[in-house]
Amino acid sequence: MAFLRTICAQRATSNLVYSRNKNNRSTNSSVWGVKGKATKAASTNKTNEKELCHAIERDQQDPKLSKTPKCQLNRWQQRQYQHQLLSSILFAPIYTSERTISTKSPFNRSVVAAQQEEVSQTKRAHPHKPPQHQPNVPVNPQRDPLDVSFNDPVAAFKSKTTWELIRAYLVYTVCSIEPVVENNLKIMKATRALLGDTLFVALMKSTFYGHFVGGENRYSTVPTLKRLRSFGVKPILDYSVEEDLSQEEAEKREVESSVSSAGDMKDDGAIPKYHVEKSFADRRYKVSSARTYFYLNEATCERNMEIFIKCLEAVSGATFGTGITAIKLTALGRPQLLLQVSEVIMRTRKYMEDLVGGQGNVLTHHKTINDLEKYYSSLGDNKNVKDFLKNVTSDKEGILHLFPWSGIVDEDSQLSDTFRVPDPQTGQMRRLISQIPPKEEEMFRNMIRRVNTIVKAAAELDVRIMIDAEQTYFQPAITRITLEMMRKYNKEKAIVFNTYQCYLRETFAEVVTDLEQAKRQNFYFGAKLVRGAYMEQERERAASMNYPDPICPNFEATTESYHKTLTECLRRIKVLKDSGEDARKIGIMVASHNEDTVRFAIESMKEIGISPEDKVICFGQLLGMCDYITFPLGQAGYSAYKYIPYGPVNEVLPYLSRRAQENKGVLQKIKKEKRLLLSEIRRRFMTGKILYKPKGNYVPI
Repeated sequence: MAFLRTICAQRATSNLVYSRNKNNRSTNSSVWGVKGKATKAASTNKTNEKELCHAIERDQQDPKLSKTPKCQLNRWQQRQYQHQLLSSILFAPIYTSERTISTKSPFNRSVVAAQQEEVSQTKRAHPHKPPQHQPNVPVNPQRDPLDVSFNDPVAAFKSKTTWELIRAYLVYTVCSIEPVVENNLKIMKATRALLGDTLFVALMKSTFYGHFVGGENRYSTVPTLKRLRSFGVKPILDYSVEEDLSQEEAEKREVESSVSSAGDMKDDGAIPKYHVEKSFADRRYKVSSARTYFYLNEATCERNMEIFIKCLEAVSGATFGTGITAIKLTALGRPQLLLQVSEVIMRTRKYMEDLVGGQGNVLTHHKTINDLEKYYSSLGDNKNVKDFLKNVTSDKEGILHLFPWSGIVDEDSQLSDTFRVPDPQTGQMRRLISQIPPKEEEMFRNMIRRVNTIVKAAAELDVRIMIDAEQTYFQPAITRITLEMMRKYNKEKAIVFNTYQCYLRETFAEVVTDLEQAKRQNFYFGAKLVRGAYMEQERERAASMNYPDPICPNFEATTESYHKTLTECLRRIKVLKDSGEDARKIGIMVASHNEDTVRFAIESMKEIGISPEDKVICFGQLLGMCDYITFPLGQAGYSAYKYIPYGPVNEVLPYLSRRAQENKGVLQKIKKEKRLLLSEIRRRFMTGKILYKPKGNYVPI
């Protein structure tokens, strides 16, 4: 409050008067005029500001006047509250919302208080909503024909300066040198020690960092986002800072956070896959294309939540509602809880299979409550069975879930009490999850609260959330939580997207089941289709722990899985479109660097009559990779995205190391990209366009 009083005092003694520029009332942004002479308003404001400061101070000190005790706010909410207080002092009572308050007449406290309350209610209703600025849309946005062979170097690189092309060629050349790539992280650390931080940062910004990373913070990424937009490409923003942990430290953290304080209890129905294995506790093992979080404590998870919300704000401010932010659930909670919930889901499937026969998800059995009653009929009038059946989630077509997942996500249900089923022989209730201590129950509720907070902010900011896929032993829980967030927030459009890894044998069946749930529960379904990031690790873990290999046998089988899954999604979109329903009830991102898969998607869209303007299919690639695919798509009117990492140079070295490793594994793509780069560099030198400055006239779809 001392700081706020100081601000008031400085304003009161200043000879500046702030007012809204009347000539700019037609715009959405707030424009302020500054008059250099003291006026009567200034002396009146002096009194008003003192009264406002005293009122705010009283509100802070009197708990009865404060609707939300400050102790119940997290750090991010406190900062938002402080910013609102500061704004109310700096700009009240002269400017409030869209009104100018005259201060020539005596101070009308009741009027100003009413207007202040109106603004406060708006801010409380939309705490994350930034000022709405309209994009500068070209009168005649450009559209180019698409070369589906992706062999046009001009279309691929018209968004780049000549220096950026030369840098890209050099980066790809280095990524082709195997000894350098294998030891890239050691080389970067040695170079930093030799040059010192200042020179090392400058070197990285002019080479690898500059090519693969969008900027050091959300503000420095804005020029990159604006340039992408001007060439028809939208962003997926991701804060890519990673801890540089040793293998020993990573294993220690993972083992400690993957086992309950009550111990790793394995009853007769336990599934070994969903229990931690120390030799695979370092989840970075043989993973080159995915970021990894290791749980430290709840405070770290809170910080991760705040970082994700900052990503949302950055995307919203620079992309006018067309951007996306990617998050990982392992960043928001204790991995033990994801393991336990995943095991519950798989044990529930096994229980259903034993009870009614068949295989697969509970929904796929197409059984009703009456069917279950028949299976339990031998137990007679059993109270446990009746109570259990009351909580089964079903509709007129049958049972969706054996447990009330909506209650688990929306309310404070206890996991240990919820995940119980009646024994078909005795009628006694048995747990499908080991007893969870109260502290860990609270941790699960905290994780769900964080996810809810992030998705709610995304909905208010009109930014989409893509929840990344992770290892198969976490994925059942991640998918279940994500679908419940879709049910809750995807009521008018797809805000939440789940990620499906098509190298998994079960992906097609899982997508079909989830599409069916979305249809029956009437929410918008969003999916990002990827090939997968954990293949070698998954195969070795399955062999070591003696459970079936979850990965498709080869590259061709993975491609078939991807195309089959995409085709099913497109078929359902066409059904919606032909029946007059909203085709956008299904939204798909084709996240692939494989040009054959991208071509397949484009050709399939044409065959079934889906156009880019339908806005149901989009494409995505990483920043600094496969520009020859992304930019021609965006410039031809397709919905195209770049996945843009950002963060301080020294803290994104693990990310840069992974990019080098990943590029080493796709030498054919590098070979084509280098050929196109060299062709465009040569063309610019031959035509005197060495100093070419990119200036796009495209508008993203």
